[in-house]
Amino acid sequence: MLRLTFLVALYALPLRSATAQRAGDAAVTARAGVGRQLPDEDDSVRLLGGSLVGLPKDSVAPATAWAVLASAVLPGTGQALLGQDRFIAYLAVEAFAWARYRADAREGQRARASYRRLASEVARRPFSATRPLGDFEYYERMEKFPESGVFDAIEGGLIEPESDTTTANGAIWLLARQTYWSDPNIPPAVDSPEYARAANFYRERAIRPEYRWSWTNARLEYAEFRRTIRRSNNAYRTSLQDLGLVIANHALSTVDAFITVRLRRQGDSRMAERYEVFGTIPFR
Repeated sequence: MLRLTFLVALYALPLRSATAQRAGDAAVTARAGVGRQLPDEDDSVRLLGGSLVGLPKDSVAPATAWAVLASAVLPGTGQALLGQDRFIAYLAVEAFAWARYRADAREGQRARASYRRLASEVARRPFSATRPLGDFEYYERMEKFPESGVFDAIEGGLIEPESDTTTANGAIWLLARQTYWSDPNIPPAVDSPEYARAANFYRERAIRPEYRWSWTNARLEYAEFRRTIRRSNNAYRTSLQDLGLVIANHALSTVDAFITVRLRRQGDSRMAERYEVFGTIPFR
């Protein structure tokens, strides 16, 4: 919310400045009257907030499309090319957002490595010597279920799924029965299509022996594992918000530069028409 408020304030700054500039220009025009001398051919015109101000050519930044492209690549560079001081604010937001993203991403990586190591050394050590890394869903299941359960209760022959529904594999087998059996508590014939479909569902999703885990005798470690996995998820979620701030800053700087270029070009066109009306040589 603070980041969004900062961006809104940044966008409103040029609008407030433009309003004040228009009020000042109107007062100057009223005092000068109809007999005000137009800029000669050595002057150029810049449009600031909709007001035409005669300035020496050397002090006017060119209003070109390159400023818009530069802002899209690096926020603030387009404003610098257009001679606007607010380029500093865009660059500051860009630096802040990327710094926060790197910090949050590193925190997420450290926490992920920590909970993976804890799971391997405590919950998985009794069941496998290899202990390959699991995917994101694997550790999410481990956070939800203290035990994975066995993959095959009786070795040899057909797979006998885990029956304890408080384990990860038992919950998967229950879901398979609820999905493919007419009554999850009454098994159909082993050679029936219903049983085969439920068994295939279980084989594709159940935890294999090399990934088996149990936190039964390690409650303190399990609590630490769950805290660490939540910390990792929060850090990665915050890093995505940081990227959102980067994207918003790029978009705001690009739109700001585009509007400035458009207004300045419109101002140049109107001044050229005024020269033609008075029968003078256009300033371009």
